[in-house]
Amino acid sequence: MNNKSTNNLQDIFLNNARKSRVPLTIHLMNGFQLKGLVKGFDNFTVVLDCDGKQMMIYKHSISTITPNKPILFADDEYENKNK
Repeated sequence: MNNKSTNNLQDIFLNNARKSRVPLTIHLMNGFQLKGLVKGFDNFTVVLDCDGKQMMIYKHSISTITPNKPILFADDEYENKNK
């Protein structure tokens, strides 16, 4: 899988989590877990709202992101680019 489509899938996942306000758990490489809502993201960071406090997390420190409910990937833009 090329790097461009990986980034697109990552962006779609985070953007849909943000728009849908789906609570999620971010598991860090050191084992620590952060729970909250995605407020924003860029190529290097994710901003998470944890109990009213904003946290900027560097993506290189993230191991896994687990949403509390499934994130839909039915994004027309993603599907059209990958046909």
